[in-house]
Amino acid sequence: MKNICVIGVGYVGLVTAACFADLGNRVVALDISEERIEKLKQGIMPIYEPGLGEMVERNVNAGRLSFTTSYKEGLKDAEFVFICVGTPEGVDGEADLRYVRMAAEEIARTMDHPMILINKSTVPVGTGDWVAEIVRQNQPKPIEFSVVSCPEFLREGSAISDFLNPDRTILGSEDPDAASRVAELHLPLRAPIMVTDLRTAEMIKYASNAFLATRISFINEIANICEALGADVKEVAQGMGYDKRIGHHFLEAGVGYGGSCFPKDVKALAYMAQVQGRHPQLLQAVMDINAYQRRHVVLKLRDILGSLEGKIVGLMGLAFKPNTDDMREAPSITIAELLLDEGAIVRGYDPVAMENAARVMPQVEMVETPYKLAEGADAIIVVTDWNEFKQLDMERIRDSMRQPVLIDGRNIYDPKRMRELGFRYRGVGRGYNGGED
Repeated sequence: MKNICVIGVGYVGLVTAACFADLGNRVVALDISEERIEKLKQGIMPIYEPGLGEMVERNVNAGRLSFTTSYKEGLKDAEFVFICVGTPEGVDGEADLRYVRMAAEEIARTMDHPMILINKSTVPVGTGDWVAEIVRQNQPKPIEFSVVSCPEFLREGSAISDFLNPDRTILGSEDPDAASRVAELHLPLRAPIMVTDLRTAEMIKYASNAFLATRISFINEIANICEALGADVKEVAQGMGYDKRIGHHFLEAGVGYGGSCFPKDVKALAYMAQVQGRHPQLLQAVMDINAYQRRHVVLKLRDILGSLEGKIVGLMGLAFKPNTDDMREAPSITIAELLLDEGAIVRGYDPVAMENAARVMPQVEMVETPYKLAEGADAIIVVTDWNEFKQLDMERIRDSMRQPVLIDGRNIYDPKRMRELGFRYRGVGRGYNGGED
């Protein structure tokens, strides 16, 4: 059993704390938000993540997981300290490291024994060296420590499974002994462990996310060409994916990527490149295509309805992806803003994200069910591909609408079937099977 402190109880921090506790370690999760910590002590999760509440409860009851706002309490017996604080987007697309700095300074002022500091937050290349310097500068007296980079690769909605069944663990450090000890901590996960230097480990995280975002923008560009040429992008992607060099992952055309990672990380990597005098043309194209996908949905709707002034449009799904309540960079936000700018009346429904959505989309009327969303609507746009949407009574949806217009932003419905039901259907990149009525 190892003693671990995890700083930050957001998506990454809380999942990291709960999973390491579930592996048999003693974990203290620390956050400066008294409200968050108090709720966690009451068993109230600050985020929606399948299975997380049950895992937290199990490990709290077993005495392996506890919560605090005190650095003194959190660091008291810690051998490993994971920094899992937010790194939000700055003014120019750079990563804002204020919370990393605050954590490093507090660690330095509080630590009274040697420990290993592990950066799990997504941070710019060079941050590990910077954190080490901050700690050295703020220590009341010299105490040995090491810094290791261990980037996270968790997907919201499947974060627990991703943590416990990783494709790989990446460790970067200038201290081989520290890297070895952190590697030992990860051995129960039974995944390949790659040890490299700090800056390379930090770059692996950005390069991985940028590549996945590139795949999404690539297939969306292909989808737009498919629409013009009369091909079906779903079948194109399927055919491409059988090539082992390509694979099927991240080849789903739609309204583009969102969330807390891809938008921020691609911008941050482009910013780092520009600061170093490089020209990230591909990254810029990835971002441009992603932004266009949201506008493209509204253009489809305008093509069918003409003016959107006074039209009632329902957004089916609001979170940036299914199985999460996260609204950060959600495509629904941009789509709603574009519709409202054209005078439309916008409604929204999501199985779990409506409370968060209401805070960032105050002009959107939230309704209780997909069927309420359809009542009197001139159009419905599928924005998030929740499984429950695939099982709806589409005849009831059609009969409730003023005009049966369906923009399928995630290609979850069969175009032929939708047209047979009487919908004016538009998918994304479905030029042959889902083209003009």
